[in-house]
Amino acid sequence: MEPIASAQAIRDAEAAWFAAHPGGDLMGLAASAVARACVPLLAGREHLGVLVVAGPGNNAGDALFAAAELSELVGRSVPVWVWPVVDATHTDGLAASLDEGAVLVDTAGALTLCTGVGLVLDGVSGLGGRPGLPDAVAAVARAVAGAGVPVVAVDIPSGLVADSCVAQESFVADVTVTFIARKLAHVAEPAASRCGRVEMVDIGVTPPATDVHVVMEDDLCAWYPWPGADSDKYSRGVVGVDTGTEVYPGAAVLGVSGALHAGAGMVRYAGPARDEVLRAFPSVVAPVDPADPGRVQAWVVGSGWPGADGVRLEGRLADGVPLVVDAGAIEGLRQAQPAGSLRLSKGSLLTPHAGELARFLGVERSAVQADPVDHARRAATQAGASVLLKGATQYCAAPDGSVLVVEAGPAWTATAGSGDVLAGIAGTLLAAGVPAQRAGALAAALQSRAAAALPGPHTPDELAEHSLPRVIAALGT
Repeated sequence: MEPIASAQAIRDAEAAWFAAHPGGDLMGLAASAVARACVPLLAGREHLGVLVVAGPGNNAGDALFAAAELSELVGRSVPVWVWPVVDATHTDGLAASLDEGAVLVDTAGALTLCTGVGLVLDGVSGLGGRPGLPDAVAAVARAVAGAGVPVVAVDIPSGLVADSCVAQESFVADVTVTFIARKLAHVAEPAASRCGRVEMVDIGVTPPATDVHVVMEDDLCAWYPWPGADSDKYSRGVVGVDTGTEVYPGAAVLGVSGALHAGAGMVRYAGPARDEVLRAFPSVVAPVDPADPGRVQAWVVGSGWPGADGVRLEGRLADGVPLVVDAGAIEGLRQAQPAGSLRLSKGSLLTPHAGELARFLGVERSAVQADPVDHARRAATQAGASVLLKGATQYCAAPDGSVLVVEAGPAWTATAGSGDVLAGIAGTLLAAGVPAQRAGALAAALQSRAAAALPGPHTPDELAEHSLPRVIAALGT
Protein backbone atom coordinates (compact mmCIF):
# COMPACT_ATOMS: atom_id res chain seq x y z
CA MET A 1 0.00 0.00 0.00
CA GLU A 2 1.11 3.56 -0.62
CA PRO A 3 0.30 6.22 1.97
CA ILE A 4 -1.98 9.17 1.28
CA ALA A 5 -1.06 12.10 3.51
CA SER A 6 -2.98 15.21 4.38
CA ALA A 7 -1.57 18.64 3.64
CA GLN A 8 -1.13 19.33 7.35
CA ALA A 9 0.68 16.03 7.90
CA ILE A 10 3.10 16.93 5.10
CA ARG A 11 3.76 20.35 6.63
CA ASP A 12 4.39 18.72 10.00
CA ALA A 13 6.81 16.22 8.43
CA GLU A 14 8.71 19.03 6.73
CA ALA A 15 8.89 20.97 9.99
CA ALA A 16 10.31 17.92 11.77
CA TRP A 17 12.91 17.49 9.01
CA PHE A 18 14.05 21.11 9.25
CA ALA A 19 14.26 20.81 13.04
CA ALA A 20 16.60 17.86 12.58
CA HIS A 21 18.53 19.44 9.67
CA PRO A 22 18.97 23.17 10.35
CA GLY A 23 19.80 24.98 7.14
CA GLY A 24 18.82 21.99 4.99
CA ASP A 25 17.84 22.65 1.38
CA LEU A 26 14.65 20.76 0.50
CA MET A 27 13.78 23.35 -2.12
CA GLY A 28 16.92 22.62 -4.10
CA LEU A 29 16.11 18.90 -4.20
CA ALA A 30 12.51 19.58 -5.16
CA ALA A 31 13.45 22.08 -7.86
CA SER A 32 15.89 19.66 -9.47
CA ALA A 33 13.20 16.98 -9.56
CA VAL A 34 10.78 19.42 -11.21
CA ALA A 35 13.38 20.42 -13.78
CA ARG A 36 14.06 16.80 -14.68
CA ALA A 37 10.32 16.21 -15.16
CA CYS A 38 10.20 19.13 -17.61
CA VAL A 39 12.92 17.84 -19.92
CA PRO A 40 10.97 15.05 -21.69
CA LEU A 41 8.00 17.35 -22.29
CA LEU A 42 10.28 20.01 -23.74
CA ALA A 43 11.96 17.64 -26.20
CA GLY A 44 11.79 19.31 -29.61
CA ARG A 45 10.10 22.37 -28.13
CA GLU A 46 13.02 23.96 -26.26
CA HIS A 47 13.17 26.87 -28.69
CA LEU A 48 9.58 27.80 -27.77
CA GLY A 49 10.57 28.41 -24.17
CA VAL A 50 8.91 28.08 -20.79
CA LEU A 51 6.38 30.26 -19.02
CA VAL A 52 6.63 30.09 -15.22
CA VAL A 53 3.38 31.08 -13.54
CA ALA A 54 4.63 32.02 -10.09
CA GLY A 55 2.65 32.62 -6.94
CA PRO A 56 3.99 34.14 -3.73
CA GLY A 57 5.01 30.97 -1.89
CA ASN A 58 7.47 28.11 -1.87
CA ASN A 59 5.86 26.38 -4.85
CA ALA A 60 6.94 29.35 -6.91
CA GLY A 61 10.44 28.92 -5.52
CA ASP A 62 10.51 25.29 -6.67
CA ALA A 63 9.28 26.31 -10.13
CA LEU A 64 11.67 29.25 -10.48
CA PHE A 65 14.76 27.34 -9.37
CA ALA A 66 13.71 24.53 -11.73
CA ALA A 67 13.46 26.95 -14.63
CA ALA A 68 16.98 28.20 -13.83
CA GLU A 69 18.32 24.64 -14.33
CA LEU A 70 16.61 23.86 -17.64
CA SER A 71 19.20 25.24 -20.09
CA GLU A 72 21.97 23.22 -18.50
CA LEU A 73 19.84 20.06 -18.44
CA VAL A 74 18.82 20.23 -22.10
CA GLY A 75 22.21 21.45 -23.33
CA ARG A 76 20.94 24.55 -25.07
CA SER A 77 19.50 27.94 -24.15
CA VAL A 78 15.85 27.72 -23.16
CA PRO A 79 13.92 31.00 -23.18
CA VAL A 80 12.10 31.53 -19.87
CA TRP A 81 9.39 34.04 -19.01
CA VAL A 82 8.22 34.59 -15.44
CA TRP A 83 4.76 35.88 -14.59
CA PRO A 84 4.39 36.76 -10.89
CA VAL A 85 0.63 36.57 -10.50
CA VAL A 86 0.70 38.93 -7.50
CA ASP A 87 3.03 41.76 -6.62
CA ALA A 88 5.70 39.51 -5.11
CA THR A 89 7.03 36.02 -5.67
CA HIS A 90 9.80 33.87 -4.16
CA THR A 91 12.74 36.28 -3.97
CA ASP A 92 15.67 33.87 -4.25
CA GLY A 93 13.97 31.74 -6.90
CA LEU A 94 13.22 34.80 -9.00
CA ALA A 95 16.81 36.01 -8.69
CA ALA A 96 18.13 32.62 -9.81
CA SER A 97 15.88 32.51 -12.88
CA LEU A 98 16.69 36.13 -13.82
CA ASP A 99 20.42 35.37 -13.50
CA GLU A 100 19.89 32.66 -16.13
CA GLY A 101 18.23 35.11 -18.52
CA ALA A 102 14.55 34.85 -17.59
CA VAL A 103 12.31 37.78 -18.54
CA LEU A 104 9.53 39.17 -16.35
CA VAL A 105 6.10 39.57 -17.95
CA ASP A 106 2.81 40.98 -16.72
CA THR A 107 -0.71 39.57 -17.08
CA ALA A 108 -1.12 40.80 -20.64
CA GLY A 109 2.24 39.32 -21.58
CA ALA A 110 1.38 35.99 -20.00
CA LEU A 111 -1.93 35.82 -21.87
CA THR A 112 -0.11 36.58 -25.13
CA LEU A 113 2.71 34.07 -24.55
CA CYS A 114 0.93 31.17 -22.93
CA THR A 115 -0.47 29.48 -26.04
CA GLY A 116 2.84 29.58 -27.91
CA VAL A 117 5.37 28.38 -25.38
CA GLY A 118 6.80 24.88 -25.21
CA LEU A 119 5.85 24.33 -21.57
CA VAL A 120 4.06 26.00 -18.68
CA LEU A 121 5.47 25.54 -15.17
CA ASP A 122 2.67 25.90 -12.65
CA GLY A 123 4.01 27.29 -9.38
CA VAL A 124 1.02 29.39 -8.32
CA SER A 125 -0.07 27.56 -5.17
CA GLY A 126 0.56 24.33 -3.34
CA LEU A 127 -0.65 22.42 -0.30
CA GLY A 128 -2.18 25.47 1.32
CA GLY A 129 -3.88 26.71 -1.82
CA ARG A 130 -7.52 27.74 -1.88
CA PRO A 131 -9.97 26.13 -4.29
CA GLY A 132 -10.15 27.68 -7.74
CA LEU A 133 -8.00 30.31 -9.44
CA PRO A 134 -7.97 34.11 -9.64
CA ASP A 135 -9.61 35.34 -12.83
CA ALA A 136 -6.41 36.17 -14.72
CA VAL A 137 -4.75 32.89 -13.78
CA ALA A 138 -7.89 30.98 -14.71
CA ALA A 139 -7.85 32.66 -18.12
CA VAL A 140 -4.27 31.55 -18.70
CA ALA A 141 -5.04 28.02 -17.49
CA ARG A 142 -7.98 27.74 -19.91
CA ALA A 143 -5.96 29.12 -22.81
CA VAL A 144 -3.11 26.71 -22.13
CA ALA A 145 -5.46 23.73 -21.95
CA GLY A 146 -7.20 24.78 -25.16
CA ALA A 147 -3.89 25.11 -27.00
CA GLY A 148 -2.58 21.78 -25.75
CA VAL A 149 0.53 23.30 -24.18
CA PRO A 150 2.17 20.82 -21.76
CA VAL A 151 1.95 21.74 -18.08
CA VAL A 152 4.16 20.60 -15.21
CA ALA A 153 2.63 21.31 -11.80
CA VAL A 154 4.62 21.59 -8.59
CA ASP A 155 3.07 19.44 -5.85
CA ILE A 156 -0.49 19.86 -7.10
CA PRO A 157 -2.14 21.69 -10.01
CA SER A 158 -2.99 25.14 -8.73
CA GLY A 159 -6.71 25.48 -8.05
CA LEU A 160 -7.12 22.00 -6.64
CA VAL A 161 -7.22 21.32 -2.89
CA ALA A 162 -4.75 18.66 -1.80
CA ASP A 163 -7.14 16.90 0.59
CA SER A 164 -10.14 16.93 -1.76
CA CYS A 165 -11.32 14.89 -4.73
CA VAL A 166 -13.34 17.82 -6.10
CA ALA A 167 -12.31 19.11 -9.54
CA GLN A 168 -12.08 22.83 -8.95
CA GLU A 169 -11.14 25.25 -11.73
CA SER A 170 -7.42 24.61 -12.00
CA PHE A 171 -4.48 24.03 -14.27
CA VAL A 172 -4.68 20.66 -16.00
CA ALA A 173 -1.23 19.11 -15.69
CA ASP A 174 0.49 16.60 -17.91
CA VAL A 175 2.85 15.82 -15.02
CA THR A 176 2.53 16.68 -11.35
CA VAL A 177 5.73 16.41 -9.34
CA THR A 178 5.04 15.86 -5.66
CA PHE A 179 7.10 15.01 -2.61
CA ILE A 180 7.10 12.92 0.58
CA ALA A 181 3.71 11.25 -0.07
CA ARG A 182 0.77 11.41 -2.43
CA LYS A 183 -2.22 13.51 -1.51
CA LEU A 184 -5.88 12.58 -2.02
CA ALA A 185 -6.30 14.85 -5.03
CA HIS A 186 -3.56 12.89 -6.84
CA VAL A 187 -5.51 9.63 -6.74
CA ALA A 188 -9.21 10.47 -6.30
CA GLU A 189 -11.45 11.36 -9.20
CA PRO A 190 -12.44 13.76 -10.57
CA ALA A 191 -9.50 15.82 -9.25
CA ALA A 192 -6.96 13.14 -10.18
CA SER A 193 -7.66 13.56 -13.89
CA ARG A 194 -6.35 17.13 -13.62
CA CYS A 195 -3.03 15.95 -12.16
CA GLY A 196 -1.87 13.92 -15.16
CA ARG A 197 0.97 11.54 -14.36
CA VAL A 198 2.01 11.95 -10.75
CA GLU A 199 5.73 11.60 -10.06
CA MET A 200 6.36 11.00 -6.35
CA VAL A 201 9.91 12.11 -5.52
CA ASP A 202 11.81 11.10 -2.39
CA ILE A 203 13.56 14.16 -0.99
CA GLY A 204 14.62 12.53 2.26
CA VAL A 205 11.63 13.45 4.44
CA THR A 206 10.02 10.54 6.28
CA PRO A 207 6.37 10.15 5.16
CA PRO A 208 3.94 10.84 8.00
CA ALA A 209 1.88 8.09 9.58
CA THR A 210 -1.57 7.85 8.02
CA ASP A 211 -4.64 5.63 7.99
CA VAL A 212 -5.43 6.27 4.31
CA HIS A 213 -3.60 4.20 1.69
CA VAL A 214 -3.81 3.52 -2.02
CA VAL A 215 -4.04 -0.13 -2.99
CA MET A 216 -1.16 -1.22 -5.23
CA GLU A 217 -0.68 -4.22 -7.52
CA ASP A 218 1.51 -6.01 -4.99
CA ASP A 219 -1.35 -5.80 -2.48
CA LEU A 220 -3.75 -7.48 -4.88
CA CYS A 221 -1.39 -10.40 -5.33
CA ALA A 222 -0.75 -10.68 -1.59
CA TRP A 223 -4.43 -10.48 -0.60
CA TYR A 224 -6.00 -12.77 -3.18
CA PRO A 225 -6.84 -16.22 -1.68
CA TRP A 226 -4.79 -18.38 -4.02
CA PRO A 227 -5.74 -22.08 -4.00
CA GLY A 228 -3.11 -24.60 -2.99
CA ALA A 229 -2.42 -28.28 -3.60
CA ASP A 230 -4.68 -29.26 -0.72
CA SER A 231 -7.58 -26.92 -1.63
CA ASP A 232 -11.09 -28.20 -2.22
CA LYS A 233 -14.37 -26.48 -3.02
CA TYR A 234 -15.12 -25.93 0.66
CA SER A 235 -11.74 -24.51 1.62
CA ARG A 236 -11.88 -22.15 -1.36
CA GLY A 237 -15.11 -20.67 0.00
CA VAL A 238 -18.81 -21.40 -0.26
CA VAL A 239 -20.75 -18.26 -1.15
CA GLY A 240 -24.46 -17.94 -0.47
CA VAL A 241 -26.29 -15.57 -2.81
CA ASP A 242 -29.75 -14.25 -1.96
CA THR A 243 -30.32 -11.59 -4.56
CA GLY A 244 -32.80 -10.72 -7.28
CA THR A 245 -36.53 -11.25 -7.55
CA GLU A 246 -38.85 -12.71 -10.14
CA VAL A 247 -39.23 -9.19 -11.50
CA TYR A 248 -35.48 -8.44 -11.33
CA PRO A 249 -33.71 -11.75 -11.95
CA GLY A 250 -30.75 -10.10 -13.69
CA ALA A 251 -29.21 -8.94 -10.43
CA ALA A 252 -29.03 -12.54 -9.26
CA VAL A 253 -27.42 -13.75 -12.49
CA LEU A 254 -24.88 -10.91 -12.42
CA GLY A 255 -23.93 -11.43 -8.78
CA VAL A 256 -23.48 -15.17 -9.28
CA SER A 257 -21.33 -14.45 -12.32
CA GLY A 258 -19.08 -12.20 -10.26
CA ALA A 259 -18.78 -14.81 -7.52
CA LEU A 260 -18.00 -17.71 -9.87
CA HIS A 261 -15.50 -15.87 -12.04
CA ALA A 262 -13.70 -14.48 -9.00
CA GLY A 263 -12.84 -18.04 -7.98
CA ALA A 264 -15.54 -19.27 -5.59
CA GLY A 265 -15.27 -22.90 -4.58
CA MET A 266 -19.05 -23.19 -4.59
CA VAL A 267 -22.00 -20.86 -5.03
CA ARG A 268 -25.31 -21.65 -3.35
CA TYR A 269 -28.19 -19.60 -4.72
CA ALA A 270 -31.16 -19.13 -2.42
CA GLY A 271 -33.42 -16.54 -4.00
CA PRO A 272 -36.47 -16.27 -6.25
CA ALA A 273 -34.50 -16.21 -9.55
CA ARG A 274 -33.51 -19.88 -9.28
CA ASP A 275 -34.44 -20.90 -12.82
CA GLU A 276 -32.59 -18.00 -14.45
CA VAL A 277 -29.47 -18.60 -12.37
CA LEU A 278 -29.34 -22.34 -13.13
CA ARG A 279 -29.95 -21.72 -16.81
CA ALA A 280 -26.93 -19.41 -16.90
CA PHE A 281 -24.69 -21.34 -14.48
CA PRO A 282 -25.41 -25.06 -14.04
CA SER A 283 -22.55 -25.40 -11.53
CA VAL A 284 -24.52 -23.40 -8.97
CA VAL A 285 -26.22 -25.32 -6.16
CA ALA A 286 -29.78 -23.99 -5.89
CA PRO A 287 -32.08 -25.82 -3.48
CA VAL A 288 -35.81 -25.76 -4.16
CA ASP A 289 -36.35 -24.43 -0.64
CA PRO A 290 -34.32 -21.19 -0.28
CA ALA A 291 -34.86 -21.28 3.47
CA ASP A 292 -32.59 -24.33 3.70
CA PRO A 293 -29.69 -23.64 1.33
CA GLY A 294 -27.00 -25.52 3.22
CA ARG A 295 -23.84 -24.25 4.87
CA VAL A 296 -22.16 -21.12 3.51
CA GLN A 297 -19.19 -19.03 4.62
CA ALA A 298 -20.54 -15.68 3.45
CA TRP A 299 -23.79 -14.27 2.08
CA VAL A 300 -24.36 -11.74 -0.71
CA VAL A 301 -27.70 -9.97 -0.16
CA GLY A 302 -29.70 -7.00 -1.39
CA SER A 303 -28.85 -6.71 -5.09
CA GLY A 304 -32.07 -6.58 -7.10
CA TRP A 305 -34.32 -6.42 -4.06
CA PRO A 306 -37.24 -4.11 -4.90
CA GLY A 307 -36.79 -2.28 -1.58
CA ALA A 308 -35.92 -2.72 2.04
CA ASP A 309 -36.72 -6.28 3.15
CA GLY A 310 -35.84 -6.62 6.80
CA VAL A 311 -37.30 -10.10 7.08
CA ARG A 312 -35.20 -11.41 4.20
CA LEU A 313 -32.09 -9.75 5.61
CA GLU A 314 -32.75 -11.08 9.10
CA GLY A 315 -33.00 -14.60 7.73
CA ARG A 316 -29.49 -14.44 6.30
CA LEU A 317 -28.06 -12.80 9.38
CA ALA A 318 -29.22 -15.81 11.36
CA ASP A 319 -26.37 -17.89 9.90
CA GLY A 320 -23.82 -15.73 11.70
CA VAL A 321 -21.46 -15.50 8.72
CA PRO A 322 -20.18 -12.28 7.09
CA LEU A 323 -22.50 -10.57 4.64
CA VAL A 324 -21.98 -8.42 1.57
CA VAL A 325 -24.85 -5.97 2.06
CA ASP A 326 -25.88 -4.28 -1.18
CA ALA A 327 -28.71 -2.12 -2.52
CA GLY A 328 -32.07 -2.99 -0.87
CA ALA A 329 -30.39 -4.70 2.07
CA ILE A 330 -28.57 -1.45 2.90
CA GLU A 331 -31.93 0.28 3.06
CA GLY A 332 -33.30 -2.52 5.20
CA LEU A 333 -30.39 -2.11 7.58
CA ARG A 334 -30.93 1.66 7.71
CA GLN A 335 -34.60 1.30 8.57
CA ALA A 336 -33.83 -1.22 11.31
CA GLN A 337 -31.08 0.84 12.93
CA PRO A 338 -33.19 3.09 15.20
CA ALA A 339 -34.79 0.04 16.78
CA GLY A 340 -31.53 -1.90 16.85
CA SER A 341 -33.36 -4.97 15.59
CA LEU A 342 -30.68 -6.01 13.11
CA ARG A 343 -27.00 -6.43 13.91
CA LEU A 344 -24.52 -7.33 11.19
CA SER A 345 -22.28 -10.34 11.57
CA LYS A 346 -18.64 -9.63 12.34
CA GLY A 347 -16.57 -9.06 9.21
CA SER A 348 -19.47 -7.86 7.03
CA LEU A 349 -19.19 -5.39 4.14
CA LEU A 350 -21.61 -2.74 2.86
CA THR A 351 -21.34 -1.76 -0.82
CA PRO A 352 -23.30 1.49 -1.34
CA HIS A 353 -22.99 4.03 -4.10
CA ALA A 354 -23.03 7.71 -3.14
CA GLY A 355 -26.82 8.01 -3.14
CA GLU A 356 -27.29 4.92 -0.98
CA LEU A 357 -24.62 6.07 1.45
CA ALA A 358 -26.25 9.49 1.66
CA ARG A 359 -29.60 7.92 2.58
CA PHE A 360 -27.91 5.61 5.09
CA LEU A 361 -26.29 8.59 6.84
CA GLY A 362 -29.18 11.05 6.37
CA VAL A 363 -27.15 13.58 4.38
CA GLU A 364 -27.22 15.01 0.88
CA ARG A 365 -25.59 13.06 -1.95
CA SER A 366 -23.50 16.14 -2.76
CA ALA A 367 -21.96 16.00 0.73
CA VAL A 368 -20.83 12.41 0.14
CA GLN A 369 -19.38 13.31 -3.24
CA ALA A 370 -17.50 16.29 -1.78
CA ASP A 371 -15.92 14.29 1.06
CA PRO A 372 -16.15 10.56 0.36
CA VAL A 373 -13.44 9.54 2.84
CA ASP A 374 -15.13 11.12 5.84
CA HIS A 375 -18.58 9.79 4.93
CA ALA A 376 -17.32 6.26 4.29
CA ARG A 377 -15.67 6.36 7.71
CA ARG A 378 -18.86 7.59 9.36
CA ALA A 379 -20.89 4.83 7.76
CA ALA A 380 -18.38 2.16 8.81
CA THR A 381 -18.57 3.39 12.41
CA GLN A 382 -22.37 3.55 12.31
CA ALA A 383 -22.78 0.09 10.75
CA GLY A 384 -19.98 -1.59 12.69
CA ALA A 385 -18.80 -3.02 9.38
CA SER A 386 -16.51 -2.15 6.50
CA VAL A 387 -17.99 0.08 3.83
CA LEU A 388 -17.00 0.08 0.14
CA LEU A 389 -18.18 3.36 -1.35
CA LYS A 390 -18.57 2.71 -5.06
CA GLY A 391 -17.83 5.25 -7.77
CA ALA A 392 -15.10 6.32 -10.18
CA THR A 393 -12.63 6.14 -7.30
CA GLN A 394 -13.68 3.64 -4.65
CA TYR A 395 -13.05 3.90 -0.92
CA CYS A 396 -13.19 1.01 1.53
CA ALA A 397 -13.40 2.18 5.14
CA ALA A 398 -13.14 -0.02 8.23
CA PRO A 399 -14.73 0.70 11.61
CA ASP A 400 -11.30 1.62 12.97
CA GLY A 401 -11.21 4.62 10.61
CA SER A 402 -8.65 3.29 8.14
CA VAL A 403 -9.44 3.74 4.46
CA LEU A 404 -8.19 1.93 1.37
CA VAL A 405 -8.43 3.88 -1.87
CA VAL A 406 -8.83 2.02 -5.16
CA GLU A 407 -7.74 4.14 -8.10
CA ALA A 408 -10.26 4.58 -10.87
CA GLY A 409 -10.78 2.13 -13.70
CA PRO A 410 -12.14 2.99 -17.15
CA ALA A 411 -15.27 5.10 -17.32
CA TRP A 412 -16.86 2.26 -19.32
CA THR A 413 -17.59 0.53 -15.99
CA ALA A 414 -20.24 3.12 -15.11
CA THR A 415 -23.06 0.81 -16.22
CA ALA A 416 -26.08 -0.77 -14.62
CA GLY A 417 -25.22 -4.14 -13.15
CA SER A 418 -21.59 -3.42 -12.32
CA GLY A 419 -22.43 -3.18 -8.65
CA ASP A 420 -24.22 -6.55 -8.72
CA VAL A 421 -21.12 -8.22 -10.16
CA LEU A 422 -18.92 -6.40 -7.65
CA ALA A 423 -21.02 -7.71 -4.76
CA GLY A 424 -20.54 -11.26 -6.03
CA ILE A 425 -16.78 -10.82 -6.31
CA ALA A 426 -16.64 -9.47 -2.77
CA GLY A 427 -18.74 -12.38 -1.55
CA THR A 428 -16.24 -14.87 -2.94
CA LEU A 429 -13.39 -13.11 -1.17
CA LEU A 430 -15.24 -12.95 2.16
CA ALA A 431 -16.12 -16.65 1.91
CA ALA A 432 -12.45 -17.46 1.32
CA GLY A 433 -11.49 -15.67 4.52
CA VAL A 434 -10.25 -12.33 3.20
CA PRO A 435 -10.93 -9.62 5.84
CA ALA A 436 -13.83 -7.38 4.90
CA GLN A 437 -11.94 -4.15 4.22
CA ARG A 438 -9.41 -5.91 2.02
CA ALA A 439 -12.14 -7.94 0.34
CA GLY A 440 -13.99 -4.77 -0.65
CA ALA A 441 -10.90 -3.03 -1.96
CA LEU A 442 -9.64 -6.15 -3.72
CA ALA A 443 -13.01 -6.77 -5.38
CA ALA A 444 -13.16 -3.19 -6.62
CA ALA A 445 -9.59 -3.28 -7.92
CA LEU A 446 -10.08 -6.60 -9.73
CA GLN A 447 -13.21 -5.35 -11.45
CA SER A 448 -11.46 -2.14 -12.50
CA ARG A 449 -8.54 -4.11 -13.91
CA ALA A 450 -10.88 -6.45 -15.74
CA ALA A 451 -12.46 -3.46 -17.44
CA ALA A 452 -9.07 -1.97 -18.29
CA ALA A 453 -7.94 -5.27 -19.81
CA LEU A 454 -11.03 -5.42 -22.04
CA PRO A 455 -11.64 -1.81 -23.05
CA GLY A 456 -14.81 -0.59 -24.68
CA PRO A 457 -18.51 -0.87 -24.02
CA HIS A 458 -18.81 -4.35 -22.53
CA THR A 459 -21.56 -5.48 -20.21
CA PRO A 460 -20.64 -6.30 -16.60
CA ASP A 461 -21.25 -10.01 -17.15
CA GLU A 462 -18.97 -9.99 -20.22
CA LEU A 463 -16.19 -8.45 -18.16
CA ALA A 464 -16.73 -10.99 -15.39
CA GLU A 465 -16.65 -13.95 -17.75
CA HIS A 466 -14.03 -12.94 -20.30
CA SER A 467 -11.62 -10.68 -18.41
CA LEU A 468 -11.82 -11.20 -14.66
CA PRO A 469 -10.30 -14.73 -14.55
CA ARG A 470 -7.43 -13.62 -16.81
CA VAL A 471 -6.70 -10.59 -14.64
CA ILE A 472 -6.63 -12.74 -11.51
CA ALA A 473 -4.41 -15.35 -13.14
CA ALA A 474 -2.00 -12.67 -14.35
CA LEU A 475 -1.52 -11.44 -10.78
CA GLY A 476 -0.13 -14.83 -9.83
CA THR A 477 2.47 -15.01 -12.59
